Formats: sequence, structure tokens, C-alpha cells
Amino acid sequence: MYAKFLRPFLFRFDPELAHDATIQLLRLVGSFYPVYYLLDKCYNAHSHYTQSNISKINILGLQFTNKIGLAAGYDKDGLAWKGLTVFGFGHIEVGTVTPRAQSGNPKPRIFRIPDESSVINRMGFPGKGAEFVARQISARKTQRSSAILGVNIGKNKDTPNEDAAGDYLSLLEKFSGLADYIAVNVSSPNTVGLRRLQARDNLESLLNQLATKRSNLSNSPPILVKLAPDLSDIELDDALTAILNSGMDGIIATNTTLDHSGLKFPSKMQTGGLSGAALTTLSQNIVRKISLKISNQLPIIGVGGIMNSDDAKRMLDSGASLIQIYSGLIYSGPNIVKNILQEI
Repeated sequence: MYAKFLRPFLFRFDPELAHDATIQLLRLVGSFYPVYYLLDKCYNAHSHYTQSNISKINILGLQFTNKIGLAAGYDKDGLAWKGLTVFGFGHIEVGTVTPRAQSGNPKPRIFRIPDESSVINRMGFPGKGAEFVARQISARKTQRSSAILGVNIGKNKDTPNEDAAGDYLSLLEKFSGLADYIAVNVSSPNTVGLRRLQARDNLESLLNQLATKRSNLSNSPPILVKLAPDLSDIELDDALTAILNSGMDGIIATNTTLDHSGLKFPSKMQTGGLSGAALTTLSQNIVRKISLKISNQLPIIGVGGIMNSDDAKRMLDSGASLIQIYSGLIYSGPNIVKNILQEI
């Protein structure tokens, strides 16, 4: 029904407008229990299986109900996370959150590529800021869902790289006690200069400061680092060394790619980060490389181009402990989590 009716209807509208409308609808779903209950019965795999048939996963000191999560970028301001849990996600990652509200890059900034089941975005971390997001998730311990909630953090656009640590440190402090884990985003291609924070010296300095900060916080969550798919082997080695040396808890791979070479004209000329099916092979290869290089020292959350159960299986076989989807939800619809769980 989604592919035949709802997706064609949504795709008639500007991508960002359609997305914002969906977020508002899911926000209402999360606050109105009768509708939440009905949708949960329709879409949530946990409504169709007994608990004994779904293995819980213990990773990062946390208990995940299943291996499938929602990637950062979908619910940037934590508005819809309660409604999104009806689809059966084992974890949801909100953000990217910046310390202060910012508008992001000029519109239009999201572009669908239906022939490739892919998306290009150059959002630039638009959002209402840390204080707003903290209010959205502050009462979640009293909510119905058992889904793990992560918060993806990044620096403000006008914060120079030499001062970026201050933004990340303030966000770690803000969300300690609220988030189940923190994801450090140094890999978005849409904030000028941000990816330079992945260089070994820069990354090691940032992560060491975060490690020191969390040692002085109560209720400090696990910290994961989200990496780009466009790193060379040497750059990847340097980033992994910095992550291991600083005592971080896990890796998220990957963010969107700037490599549009596989796209047809004119899509390949559009600027921004590419996600969806066009990223599938690249992200799987990076996860496989990381898994071989770190030899099970840290868990990996695999993300990028997971559009169906086959993609999910290959990402897990590549070495991911958990997976995340985003574009798969856009193109395959709300049944995607249930369908993947039925297959894996």
C-alpha cells in the first residue's frame, strides 16, 4: 500500500515539506495513545512475535530489543521519536543537535533520486538547539517505548574548528542522563570544515577532551563516533587509532558520501551528501574494513543504503553489531523494520 499509494502522494511534494509534515504527524501519533496502539499493532514486529522469539542484544552496556535503529537526521529536534517507535525500531538516534539553534543551509536542500532509490541532502544541521531537544526527551523515562534513544551531536556552523571542542563538551554535559548514548558527528559533508575534525590529531584532541569530561559527569552515556565513507585507508586508520586511544565506546559507519560518480546526469551534479541505495556498497565496504582493522575491540553500528532485508544481512555480515536505516524508510515505508526482522 505504501509503494502504490502513499509514496507517490508524498513524492508529489517538496521533500523537506513532506518530511516536516510526516514529523508533525508522527508527533501527534506519539501523544495520542489509541492511534499509537493501532499503528503499533500494524507495524511493530514485537506485536507479532512473542518476546522469546526476538533476541535482545546487549551492546554498549545497553539492552536493545532488536538490531534495527533509525539513523540521525530523520528526527532532528526530537519531536517525533515517540511516534516513530510504533514502527518497531530497537533504537532511535535524534539530531544532529547543535548547542544553539541554527537555520542550516539555504533551501532547497533535499533532493530525491527515485530511479536510484537515493537522496542528496545539504541540510547543514538545521535545528532548534540543545535546550529544545533536551525538553523533548526529558520525560521519556515515563513513556511506553523500550527503544534506546541516542543523541547525535555536532558543532554550530559559526563555531571555528579550533573552538569546536567547546560545542561538543557542552552537548555531552547537556545530554548526560537524558540520552542512552551520544554519537559524535564529525563526518557530515554539509558543514564547511567539519570533516577536518576526523584528522588524527584533531580527532584525538576532541575525543580525549570528551573522555575527560565524561569521567567527571554522573550518568555519562557511552560515546560513539560517526565516520564518513570517503576516508582513504590512511585517514581511516588514523581515525580508528584516535577512537581507540581515547577510549571511545563504538563507531557508526557511515555518514553520507560526496562521491556522486555513480549517478546519472543531472543528479550527479547536485551538491550535498548522497544516501540511499547508491551508498549501499560503499558503506558495507567501509564497515568491513573497520571490522577487520579493530578486530572486535568496539561495536560498529552500520548505516548507509540499507533498503531491505538483504542489505541488512550483508551489513551485519560485514561486521556491524547493529544497523540503522533512513532512506530505506522513505522508499520502502513503515513496514521496513518488521520485514527485515522477519527475514533476519
